Amino acid sequence: MPPDQPHASPAPSTQKVWDAPTRLVHWLFVFCVAFSWWTAENDRMDLHYWSGLTLLGLLVFRIYWGFAGPETSRFSKFVKGPRAVLGYLPKLLRPNYRAAFGHNPLGALSVAAILIALTMQVTLGLFASDTDGLESGPLSRYVSYELSKDAGDLHEDFFNILLALIGLHIAAIVFYLIIKRANLIGPMVTGRRRAENAEGPAAGIAPVPLWRLAIGVLLAVASVWLVLR
Repeated sequence: MPPDQPHASPAPSTQKVWDAPTRLVHWLFVFCVAFSWWTAENDRMDLHYWSGLTLLGLLVFRIYWGFAGPETSRFSKFVKGPRAVLGYLPKLLRPNYRAAFGHNPLGALSVAAILIALTMQVTLGLFASDTDGLESGPLSRYVSYELSKDAGDLHEDFFNILLALIGLHIAAIVFYLIIKRANLIGPMVTGRRRAENAEGPAAGIAPVPLWRLAIGVLLAVASVWLVLR
């Protein structure tokens, strides 16, 4: 009889593509942007103030996590140049399309644009002041009233640009779901997706040490505390 052959480990049926901190921050962004819009529309500037500060902390963490997080969350892994973006377009049109491991080059542009726009929106809000100066950002005291008023006007107008970027992001998600049969929402909830027809290692991302996460949380909290001092 032939000697027993070792059994190969079966390939995992799902691939871990998003870590818990990235997913949590993503959905908190969604909630806080929507909540900030609601508070502004309903003249609840007290709540708007704290929603903006929460967004500040989330942004600080996400920017840090873009350098210290797992590979699908790192800017160096998904932010590509024009050549990579143009090279991705033919792959997108192929019938045997394979989902990118994390953000694809086009999606990376959308994510980067939204993060930049959010950073600008929150920064303007920190320095903003309304007409009577009663509802002001926590850093408005460091600039002149005229500059603070201009920041407030830009803060209000720039939100339309942020909305347009979010709309394009949602349209892309719908395109992938309907045309390419690629569900991008599910993995951002569960962290996992089906491993077949997907790029990247079969098991997905590697775990990140907890001390890196702790540093990110401390940085986020410290940023809000410094602004409120």
